[in-house]
Amino acid sequence: MSDHCVVLKFGGSSLATVERIRNVAVRVKVDYLDKGFNVAVVVSAMGKTSDGLVELAQKTSSVFNGREMDQLLVIGEQQSAALLAMAMEEMGIKAKSFNGLQAGFITKGHHTEGRIVDVNPKRVACWMDEGGTAVVTGFQGINEFGDFMTLGRGGSDLSAVALSVALNAEFCHIYTDVDGIFTADPRLVSNAKRLSSVSYDECIEMAALGARVLQARSIEFASLYKMPIYVSSSILDGEGTWVKEANMEEVIKHGEVKEGLTIKAIVHDKNIAKIAVLGVPDVPGIAAGLFSKLAERGIGVEMIIQSVMRGDVNDIAFLVKEALLGEAIEVCNDYAQEIDAQGVTYDSEIGRVSVVGIGLSVYPDIPAQMFSVLSREGINIDMISSTSNSITCVISSSSIDKAVSSLHRHFMEGEK
Repeated sequence: MSDHCVVLKFGGSSLATVERIRNVAVRVKVDYLDKGFNVAVVVSAMGKTSDGLVELAQKTSSVFNGREMDQLLVIGEQQSAALLAMAMEEMGIKAKSFNGLQAGFITKGHHTEGRIVDVNPKRVACWMDEGGTAVVTGFQGINEFGDFMTLGRGGSDLSAVALSVALNAEFCHIYTDVDGIFTADPRLVSNAKRLSSVSYDECIEMAALGARVLQARSIEFASLYKMPIYVSSSILDGEGTWVKEANMEEVIKHGEVKEGLTIKAIVHDKNIAKIAVLGVPDVPGIAAGLFSKLAERGIGVEMIIQSVMRGDVNDIAFLVKEALLGEAIEVCNDYAQEIDAQGVTYDSEIGRVSVVGIGLSVYPDIPAQMFSVLSREGINIDMISSTSNSITCVISSSSIDKAVSSLHRHFMEGEK
């Protein structure tokens, strides 16, 4: 394999039509192959193919079967990979497609939310050593039983980063429908600015709180192995955003060694729901039992808040992904009956908005400013949480757009 190896990733919107698939083939050639790079391309399913497969499964059966859903969903990426390889071959590019098994992705865990435990891309590397371009299906691997397992929403990003590490690539280039990472969603905030670079920690925080550019797990993987990621548009020509460790030589060169607050972005997420288990007995082991049962079903939770004790009971509230709300309610109702709690409530008409920046916790005025901005807009706050790098408010989903715009004007544009 040449010294110049790069892994590229194209999402579903970049591959939505035959014409776009051909455009991707051209971009791979012009951007990298013509410049002497050895290339592997990771692909998502075409357009809304995965959504269509999920809808088809739901029409076929009302009972969710994770294993069978995974065997169905992997079809989408295999279709994209084969078609892109065909388009490249027609252009005279030596290309071959590889599915998750052929590319050596080993996974474990729950179906539809698998986790990568190893990548051994021997066949991919051999093909690239022979001068070929490998087109690899994202989003999938093989478990210990030989079954396909998908990697969760945005899993093709994770596939691309993991393959980059396994092939010892120079970097991973992720093409999206926007030209980089912005200070807010440019579809909501017209004055949002593209960031030239963000650190792994900043990007992990942004992704975990709802930014849609990269999957959080993919950034965590890149951070672990120090794999640089470049994010840019698959359609527009122009600069993108680097996600990597801070280069101290560059920092010193540009005179950026200083103490001070840097707010990086305003991030939002509308795909969440809140569950509250009411009147929970205040005894040891209750919370452990609840969250163990949720974990057994593969239901991740965020922003756990336990209320002040009332007599000998309290309430436990938390957030889940909206897609998992039904299953989470079922688990909570069963457990509430088991422990004789007062009941379970939920709210799916919520979202969260976050201010993200390294070291926010040492600036006590930032929460006050955030809450004041929301108050001026008449936006009520349901839940609040903070980390060293972010402050998050849960609010009604109908207020999200207004909150994002107002907070961006205040923190990023200097409006008071």
